[in-house]
Amino acid sequence: MKPLSLQISGYKWLNSRRTRSHVPLNLYRWSSTAQLPRLDFPSIDAKWRNYWSKRSLDTSQSSSTSSQTPDHVARPQKYYICPMFPYPSGTLHMGHLRNYAVADVLARYRHMAGYDVIHPLGWDAFGLPAENAAIERGVDPAEWTISNIYKMKEQLELMNGSWAWHREIATCHPDFYKHTQSIFLMLYERGLAYQEDALVNWDPVDGTVLANEQVDANGFSWRSGAKVEKKNLKQWFLKITDFKEDLLNGLKLLSEGNKWPERVISMQKNWLGKCNGIKLQFNIENSIKGDESGTVEVFTTRADTLFGVQYLALSLKHPIVEFIAKENPELQAFIDNGPTLPLDSKAGFLLPDVRAINPMSAFGGATTKVQTPIPVYAAPYVLDDYGSGAVMGVPGHDPRDHAFWRENKGSKPILTVIAPNSQASPVSSFLIPGEDDVPFMERGILTVASGPFSGLTSDEAIVKIVEKLQADGQYAEPSETWRLRDWLISRQRYWGAPIPIVHCGSCGTVPVPTYDLPVALPKLRKDQLKCKGGNPLEDIPEWVNTQCPKCQQPAKRETDTMDTFMDSSWYYFRYIDPRNEAAPFDKTLASRLLPVDLYIGGVEHAILHLLYARFIARFLATTDLWPPDIVEDGSTTPDPANIGEPFKELITQGMVHGRTYSDPETQRFLRPEEVDLTDLEQPKIKNSEVTPKISFEKMSKSKYNGVDPTICINKHGADATRAHMLFQAPVRDVLEWDEERIVGIHRWFHRIWRIVHTASSSTTPDFSPEPTTYSPRAHFTIFNSVSSEYNDTEQDLLITLRQTIDSVRTAYSETYALNTAVSDLIKLTNTIDSTSIFSPENQSQSAVNPVVYFDAVSVLLRLMAPITPAFAEECWEALLAPLKASGFIRSTPSSSRIAQEALPSSSIFDMVFPETAHLPPAAFLERRSMPCAVQINGKVKFVLQLRDSGDVGEDELRKRILGVIKESEDGKRYFEFTEDGDIEGVKKMIVVSRGRTVNFVVPGKGKGKK
Repeated sequence: MKPLSLQISGYKWLNSRRTRSHVPLNLYRWSSTAQLPRLDFPSIDAKWRNYWSKRSLDTSQSSSTSSQTPDHVARPQKYYICPMFPYPSGTLHMGHLRNYAVADVLARYRHMAGYDVIHPLGWDAFGLPAENAAIERGVDPAEWTISNIYKMKEQLELMNGSWAWHREIATCHPDFYKHTQSIFLMLYERGLAYQEDALVNWDPVDGTVLANEQVDANGFSWRSGAKVEKKNLKQWFLKITDFKEDLLNGLKLLSEGNKWPERVISMQKNWLGKCNGIKLQFNIENSIKGDESGTVEVFTTRADTLFGVQYLALSLKHPIVEFIAKENPELQAFIDNGPTLPLDSKAGFLLPDVRAINPMSAFGGATTKVQTPIPVYAAPYVLDDYGSGAVMGVPGHDPRDHAFWRENKGSKPILTVIAPNSQASPVSSFLIPGEDDVPFMERGILTVASGPFSGLTSDEAIVKIVEKLQADGQYAEPSETWRLRDWLISRQRYWGAPIPIVHCGSCGTVPVPTYDLPVALPKLRKDQLKCKGGNPLEDIPEWVNTQCPKCQQPAKRETDTMDTFMDSSWYYFRYIDPRNEAAPFDKTLASRLLPVDLYIGGVEHAILHLLYARFIARFLATTDLWPPDIVEDGSTTPDPANIGEPFKELITQGMVHGRTYSDPETQRFLRPEEVDLTDLEQPKIKNSEVTPKISFEKMSKSKYNGVDPTICINKHGADATRAHMLFQAPVRDVLEWDEERIVGIHRWFHRIWRIVHTASSSTTPDFSPEPTTYSPRAHFTIFNSVSSEYNDTEQDLLITLRQTIDSVRTAYSETYALNTAVSDLIKLTNTIDSTSIFSPENQSQSAVNPVVYFDAVSVLLRLMAPITPAFAEECWEALLAPLKASGFIRSTPSSSRIAQEALPSSSIFDMVFPETAHLPPAAFLERRSMPCAVQINGKVKFVLQLRDSGDVGEDELRKRILGVIKESEDGKRYFEFTEDGDIEGVKKMIVVSRGRTVNFVVPGKGKGKK
């Protein structure tokens, strides 16, 4: 479709003060705008939501049967914007509003910019909270969840969003989890899903296994808050570790151009935890029966600290520890108590009669301690699967080892063997309890305590130490370790996708055939709902008992369900083809619509969800579902966009904090009804008249600071709430919600409403001889109908328009600085509002052509439409009403994908987003002149006429001003110039208002002084 512009030509100006061509004779009618229609924001919201319900911004194909586009029709560039889908708790919170408002603004902008937008929303519907809530209420989790989805969908609709509800999914629906199960089977067939016994984190309250990532640093469950226990259970794992290098290398691509936040990249790298180091062996003194090697293997990344090793720590399941525990009841009791200790516990058990010999002991001397045997501990902090379950303790250079030493050795001195690079002659020292008892963790210079390696840098020493050990015939091999562990997906609860496995006494573990999927959850009876803890599936014999798919003999189903992160690891794939029954999605659609162009969500998901989603996407990219080729008409071509990464760009929006009141004496959080807010500047605690402590905290029920966004929307309107939220803080920063300030947005809206009616009432066309046809996706730019002779006010307005279009477009497409976009739109509104329109009653030289004014308002409305969609629609309708009523604009048949509709009912979102190319060229606007007052030491000496500086930078502006001054008679009179063109004696040149004033600071008295 070719965009059209409104064409107005063949008319003359009625203007007694100057002649301007190409302005229609009867273009204007002059009327008062004193009485404006009242603004009822909730009613405006409802009106346009009803209108949008019959349309969708998402017109991309959503099924494989309609994925082909005729060759003669150019396909728009797709833009897939995906906000993280919500858990259906039943209540919308301000974090939801912020996340989905940001996504909606950017989706609406991309639509207006001509993209084929995909903007879906669905529900992360499985999980423990729903199951526990349902159990408490005695209802089926499915009924509870579906009810909540309906409630939240109604609340979301109030936000004036543009979601593609025809793509809606819910992970608890069998049509969805059928394909979650099929992806599991694909992993199983590739050997990437396996079951084995493992010591796992057990939540005794929720009665389920937790991944390591779901246990906080103090050993508590991230959901229930219970103290986590350790249990040995048979569990299902996914081999994410097979993709560790790909996941790490992919971060390099995602970090290019700051497409992913640096913080998230760093968190993912740390979780993957690749470490390059050395494997060494410590000999054990007093050989232990059952340990034939008499050695313990240790991995270290800091071989330069070997001379500072003061103890060896072994995991609780290390063979040496288990052997000694057989004869040592105290050690066995310590081991048994291990699972109850915090993950960062510094507890240790000194193994009796066991000493370790440092491999560097052969290189010891008078200044070293390395030749002294060191104690060996059993320590819970040592992981069984890190290296060989042994860690060398260097308390002088590692904070964890330092804390362990002080816990177990008290005030005994700690040796340091590395000194800062700035220390010219490094000497060894000891740390003793006190202010300076802090380990030196940086690389540096080895001290005299490192014997023959003294004076080397850490990097040099690592190389030399390995060479020496190998030359001495000792084991020292380069190695790498990873923090990443395989993904434990087993959950011992009901409300999740069943693992599609059958256990047969004859055939063993047997996958369920894909044609038998989904393995559906049974509907629970009330007597089958358990209290917190345990899995109801275990006690439903009609579901558990089945036939083996291989031998048809009696068998039992796997009763574990999958971690809900499994659902969220691929849901964005399902959005592109949500009704496909045969496959998770169509590969042709996948090659065209994936990856996601922009993903939006909270930073709290920076590790778990994003890492698992990247893993599953990487896996699917190795299958026929998402091949690394573009499939079109039976042929394939390499797809440079498919690198196996699911999300090209990521925005992590900040949290929303609420105003929080607390008692300054007891620190107790106060309910809103406990505070007298009659005077917002001086609130009082009602029962004491004491001024409460006011802070902004993360919204939570316990702090009584939550805000129901639906109440705010019903009171102020969705658009005002959206604009206020976006204006208050940058998207990525914490937002301190202050509803009282929303009045500023209302004032802005009323100014817009006023200028819309000013523009509308000032223009009515003489549509003779023929009405101009209108294309629904028009640029709607009529500057070409106006003479090139713009006055100063018009040129100021046009320059402001250019600057605002550029800044707002950049905010929408690159920086996502939506707060500055709102600020710039408010400034543009003020500029237009301060401008008067030329009329028979107002023939001032500063008045502007009504056509210029009208088009400036139309640009403003289109710029703000993504942020304030309903209000922009209402204003657009009011702006065009006279033109539509006069017949000047009419709809015309078009090849547009948007249905024909007559203005003013047509949507502003059928319009093209403003571009500076639609305005007079910047170079043309620079032809205007403006006065420049030239000052010397703050006193005006003369005034020059300068060309408008347009958008040039400060340095270029200064050069232009100096050039004009140098060529002027007044300039030659007041200044002397150097050969380089500079003014002699000037200490400072100060330019004000883009050149309207320039002040030269000149010490003393200069030439031409008056």
